[in-house]
Amino acid sequence: MTVATLQSLLSTGGVQSAIQRASLKTGVDFSYLLGQAQVESSLRPDAKAQTSSASGLYQFVEQSWLGTVKQHGAEHGLAWAADAISQGSGGRYYVSDTATRAYILKLRNNPDIASMMAAEHAADNKAELETSLGREVGGADLYMAHFLGVGGAKKFLSTLASNPGASAAQLFPAAAASNRHVFFGESGQARSVAEIYDRFTAKLQHGAEVAAGGNALPPIAAPGKADPLQLAMAEQDVDRPEVATLDQLLASADRSSLLRPTPKTAQLAYMLLASMGA
Repeated sequence: MTVATLQSLLSTGGVQSAIQRASLKTGVDFSYLLGQAQVESSLRPDAKAQTSSASGLYQFVEQSWLGTVKQHGAEHGLAWAADAISQGSGGRYYVSDTATRAYILKLRNNPDIASMMAAEHAADNKAELETSLGREVGGADLYMAHFLGVGGAKKFLSTLASNPGASAAQLFPAAAASNRHVFFGESGQARSVAEIYDRFTAKLQHGAEVAAGGNALPPIAAPGKADPLQLAMAEQDVDRPEVATLDQLLASADRSSLLRPTPKTAQLAYMLLASMGA
């Protein structure tokens, strides 16, 4: 990624900078979050699905959104929302007050909140998948959890490891009925789990590159829970103005990815965001 591309990503406004802040705060891979948002909504915070309750930048359905806000809202200034959400004996989330429920659901259209909840949701799915599968998971694995739910992703990924040629439509008939373009090719042939996995991998990478203005990004990595920005800032002491000016950083920054930042690129991201008042 060039410095110009990096500067563009962090200065184009609310959506990309919101995703970058969520990535830096949670440690979840920026390319994954960017690619997911492009695939899900074409980076439109007000996107609304016609066939489900999915809405917002990351197309959260209502139950998934309420559950994520319930679990992580208090960590990000939404304690009032988390406290308003209850979980019934059947596992479904609900909000007693109709107006409050509507407002909480409308937060899906806020790019900062949606990006943060998407990052937390991805981190939760990562932890559960890795415990179940006994291996590190990457962006495509996480997107399967987003697409099929964690339980479905476990089944899909286990089958991918043991029988990659298996028909995905036979494994997930309900999902296939609702998403024929995913499970079947143009001529109607059923796609294998390996074919679908490879298509999602390419789609996420392409989505991230489209969102970056057509510039190639580093391969999507597995998200983690470390906070690389804070670690890098502590090492470089970037809050001191004498460390470097923004122009100096733009001229000399390491071209390596912000996804695994050096102290200099982390400092660059921090100063670019600060210059936007973020």
